[in-house]
Amino acid sequence: MTDTTGIWMYAVTEAGHTADLVSTATGVAGERVRVIGEDGLTAVVGTVPLAEFGADALTRNLEDLGWLERVARAHDAVVSTLGRRIPVIPLRLATVCLDEHRVHEILMQHRREFTEALTLVTGRTEWGVKAFADRKTLSEALTDANTGDAAGGSGTAYLLRRRAQLAARESVEREAAARADDIHERLLHRAAAGRRNPPTDPALSGNPEWMLLNGSYLVDDEAADEFRSEVEDLGKSFAGIRVELTGPWPPYSFAGAERIAP
Repeated sequence: MTDTTGIWMYAVTEAGHTADLVSTATGVAGERVRVIGEDGLTAVVGTVPLAEFGADALTRNLEDLGWLERVARAHDAVVSTLGRRIPVIPLRLATVCLDEHRVHEILMQHRREFTEALTLVTGRTEWGVKAFADRKTLSEALTDANTGDAAGGSGTAYLLRRRAQLAARESVEREAAARADDIHERLLHRAAAGRRNPPTDPALSGNPEWMLLNGSYLVDDEAADEFRSEVEDLGKSFAGIRVELTGPWPPYSFAGAERIAP
């Protein structure tokens, strides 16, 4: 390395045939991706210019949504190429070291965490599940549930339904949260691990819908069909709630990479 270049880290995996898998891959700076090995582990890396990827430059560039999207896609392309073939621990975006010595240090210092994470994700893939609610439809469903057979034009039926409508409006937030909890719990029974993430900012996603659940689930590859079927069933189970499945993804949410500092 030189004073003008650093090392962007993409992922960590076990030592083996990784070099063959990345031999034709290009990274965030259009660089040829390569590997650095240490004590049974392999880091997948690329040499990048610090003028664009150094600490000061990253502070500016990470605020540029166009730049961020381009770099995130390039980073994920490398990780996904590996993840389709071998167990892999993705590292968080913008993990940049100043030299190869620091990469060796990271592999040694975090060997236990990397090894445990690789054991967890082997034979498994991450799936994302989001649940969105339509406030009006959900409120109407709650009203129907609370009025039961009360219908028709009688004064009593009207008052019962009106009272149920007011109660539904007051309780819709609570009921929506309860249904999101139910969806999450049912998915956990189909997954090896799962976690709930903060709702996505509509300004970033471009989706103004009311997000109830933003979940990530680590699923055994052999159970992927059952997991998809469960998501489909959940989408039909709750009036006013739409369930969306994304994936498969590399196991970003289960790598523990947020603890790794360059």
